[in-house]
Amino acid sequence: MKLLTVTCVSLLASSAHANSASSPISWQRPLHHDISDSPLLALHRDLVKIESISGNEKAVGQYLHNYLGAHNFTVETQVVSSAGAELRTAAGSVKTQHDRRNVLAYHGKKRKTRTLLTSHIDTVPPFWPYEVRPHHDIWGRGSVDAKGCVATQIIALTELLDRKEVGDGDVALLFVVGEETGGDGMRKANDLDLKWEAVIFGEPTELKLASGHKGNIGLNIKAKGKAAHSGYPWLGVNANSLLIPALSALDKLDLPSSKKYGNTTLNIGRMEGGVAGNVVAETASAQIQIRIAAGSAKETKKIVLDAVDAVDKDLEVGFLNEGYGPVDIDHDVEGQ
Repeated sequence: MKLLTVTCVSLLASSAHANSASSPISWQRPLHHDISDSPLLALHRDLVKIESISGNEKAVGQYLHNYLGAHNFTVETQVVSSAGAELRTAAGSVKTQHDRRNVLAYHGKKRKTRTLLTSHIDTVPPFWPYEVRPHHDIWGRGSVDAKGCVATQIIALTELLDRKEVGDGDVALLFVVGEETGGDGMRKANDLDLKWEAVIFGEPTELKLASGHKGNIGLNIKAKGKAAHSGYPWLGVNANSLLIPALSALDKLDLPSSKKYGNTTLNIGRMEGGVAGNVVAETASAQIQIRIAAGSAKETKKIVLDAVDAVDKDLEVGFLNEGYGPVDIDHDVEGQ
């Protein structure tokens, strides 16, 4: 199976231009006047308006089910987790409020197709409402990653079907949940028992065809101190003061790099500690994400653990999962 990751930003722009040939978008008036006239921009708008932070994808999945069914696709949904299920995120485990479903769509009755177009329908937090700003800028959570890709793939396939350039058994669509929190939707898609000759993943790729991507691993670091009144700090142990030197050491790490993927990056995404300014902090923690450009997840873990131990062996380091190193995609189309 050949895999390729393709950007959808350029496709979104190109399709908007093509759709405007018969009813051109006016650059002299606000863009929102023209969005409803463009199937692509209208679908994109409707998707972005739906909040679908990981764990809360039910509404956007239902919208896609209805939209695709109304446009003559055969639609299946696949339950990934039911309401009340545990979802593990970088912030810890949370209970989902609704059923979460992958959406599979194809033309006619041939469920098995040669090619798959796929992307994800969940987003990172927080929700950012859809808006059209001056100079025709479209903003909103998921407008690029990855609802721009979802809308582009649907409209592109619809137009190809209308022109009879593809038919039954050629191309299917798969939109998954949970991509931003460990990929549980795509893992569940394995149970569909389907294989394809080629798969095109829709992701933001800086307008490049991507033939691979960095690896990933997440971790939490926790410090345990002793609470005391801030007027008598010597009676306590400040957990923030224990944690900060370790974070500083991690922030200065010289991490592996590669020609293809560039630098391994480490992001200290969230810090939390203490309860009030006049109380010595009893606990402190930080959430960290590492994008691995070279080497394995195991090697990256060792680098992190060695750096933390060199500062304070009593700090607790917990990895969210096994992680993985850089992924070179099997492809036969030139990419980067």
